[in-house]
Amino acid sequence: MDTLLLIAAAGLAASLVDGTLGMGFGPTSASILLASGVPPAAVSATVNIVKVASGVTGALFHWRLGNIDRLVTRRLAGSGALGAIIGVFVLTRVDGDQLRPILALCLLVVAGRMLWRFARTEPSPTPDAMPRPPRALPAVALAGGITNGLIGAWGPVVTPYLLGAGMAPRFAIGSVNTAEVAVATVSAGALVTSFGPSQIDATLVAMLIGATIGAPIAARLIRHVPVRGTGLTVATLLLLTNLRELATWADLGSARWWLYAFVPVALATATMGGGIAQRRRSASTGLPGIGVIDQPTDAVG
Repeated sequence: MDTLLLIAAAGLAASLVDGTLGMGFGPTSASILLASGVPPAAVSATVNIVKVASGVTGALFHWRLGNIDRLVTRRLAGSGALGAIIGVFVLTRVDGDQLRPILALCLLVVAGRMLWRFARTEPSPTPDAMPRPPRALPAVALAGGITNGLIGAWGPVVTPYLLGAGMAPRFAIGSVNTAEVAVATVSAGALVTSFGPSQIDATLVAMLIGATIGAPIAARLIRHVPVRGTGLTVATLLLLTNLRELATWADLGSARWWLYAFVPVALATATMGGGIAQRRRSASTGLPGIGVIDQPTDAVG
């Protein structure tokens, strides 16, 4: 019973992280399930099935609260679902552990670019929705679908790109989480077909309950998350998740803590850099807190 309560709490926490940051459900929940002794195949299937259920609940609240850009969501869902099929196909033929360090390095590059962007500029209060989706959106969604099929990572690939392209956080995260329903459905279906329904562990119910409770709470919280704070938090979560992945792959042992120490240093540097840039812009206009806000010129991710 204690284990099931822990897993339910993990589902709740992972759902809050995913709903407010647009990423993190897979890495968070999968780590706890693996630590609880759940077989890897069952972990992958369970995480994606829970994503479907919690995603539907979260999508309904995002829709009701006006957090969804429909055109972006449709394009994300179509390309992401195709990518999920490719990812699961590869997973059945290649050891996923061999791909993890490569994916982790790619996501570290994304995190570094996000930190650099927020250190250079204080992003403007972007419009509620972009006039048109970025041209690279289908390719990014395809890549996100592939990584979701491989390691359950959808948000870490897609959300930073939309934020970097200038989409308001609540629309970026609402659209990503809603499209994730389609991507997770395809991933779960393909995984169950490939590995068999017997791989689904009883912990599915406990995690499902926790995640479903957390989804509507997160949908409400996202309306109050600031642009810069969201970007820095996403970048920090990317750094922590993928440095841990690389440390485990390299079997660093206790030496990994020297690697982790880089995260608060990078975050502090980005935070101070953004504050200095804002003060310089304020001084140039002679008005406190108001300056020429630079629009992002390139996409992150």
